[in-house]
Amino acid sequence: MCPHEKKKPPMLKLKKPVKGIFFDLGWTLLAPPSGDWMFPSLAKQYFSPEKLRALPKERVDAALAKGTAFLDAHHLLNSMEEEVAQFLAYYTMLAKALPELGITETALQKITEDKVQNWEGGFRLLPGAKEALEALKGRYRLGVISDTWPSIVPVLEHFGLSAYFDCFTFSYSLGVFKPHLKMYEDALQKMGLPPEQTVFVDDSLENLEGARKAGIQPVLIHWKPNSGPREGVACISEPMELLKLLG
Repeated sequence: MCPHEKKKPPMLKLKKPVKGIFFDLGWTLLAPPSGDWMFPSLAKQYFSPEKLRALPKERVDAALAKGTAFLDAHHLLNSMEEEVAQFLAYYTMLAKALPELGITETALQKITEDKVQNWEGGFRLLPGAKEALEALKGRYRLGVISDTWPSIVPVLEHFGLSAYFDCFTFSYSLGVFKPHLKMYEDALQKMGLPPEQTVFVDDSLENLEGARKAGIQPVLIHWKPNSGPREGVACISEPMELLKLLG
């Protein structure tokens, strides 16, 4: 069971037949051990919440917003080398905006390499994630729709997930994020099924609304800390509950 105490979600029915299932990755099949995708354990040592709280909140918020805007504006990537360059620029931008942290260029290089290449440090499987995929494989076509970077390809290989999926839609290859319609259209084209015969499992209501507008049936997973079920959408608290929802 999920380690967080939660009220059981309402088991709303899905329209049948369901022939294809799309999964998000973050907080759906994988989670960050540090609790933060942008700041895995090593980065969190340098950009620790305690250190950031000691600085003026307005300046910290402005630095983080500027960094996020930079990543969003330069998201069309073709390689891990480009990803390394992007995150080095991101962390350098934060360090320069917050000089009190005293982060050196050598430390920034280490932080970036750890972010992109330390897969065990940056990811862990949700309980039951692989078991759910094993049970679904062969019964449904399976795909991924994820906001992510090129390093996700070796990450999925490392955790033994790649073989379960028939198709992948990654934001970095399209240069847009969910809930942009292009993400769902690309996924549907690759899966080759009518949207009403597919389901999308994601932890974000905004992303699920984007899927619904594309004709895909939404399923909210609320394993993420401080999340919970919502009325009006099919909900699960962990990957294995999807099997009950599908019936």
